[in-house]
Amino acid sequence: MKPGHGEVVIAEGDIELPEEEELLIEAFRRQLDEGLWAAVPLVGASGRREARMVKSFDDVPRDAERVIFFPRAAGGA
Repeated sequence: MKPGHGEVVIAEGDIELPEEEELLIEAFRRQLDEGLWAAVPLVGASGRREARMVKSFDDVPRDAERVIFFPRAAGGA
C-alpha cells in the first residue's frame, strides 16, 4: 500500500482465529452494505493488475492477502 494513494486499512486479522474471522466478516459486510464492490487481487505473471470480483466473504480465497473495496461507477440517464 502506498500512503496518499487512497488505500485505507479497514480491518486486519487472522481468518484461522474464529473471533478475528468474525470481525473480518462484519467489516466485509459493512462495506457491501455501504454500496461498495469488492475484489480480490490476482497474482499473475502478465505484470498487469487484475482482480476478481467477490460478492460474499465465502468467495474470498483463504490465502488472499487483501480485499479491495471500491465505489460503483456513477452514471445513468
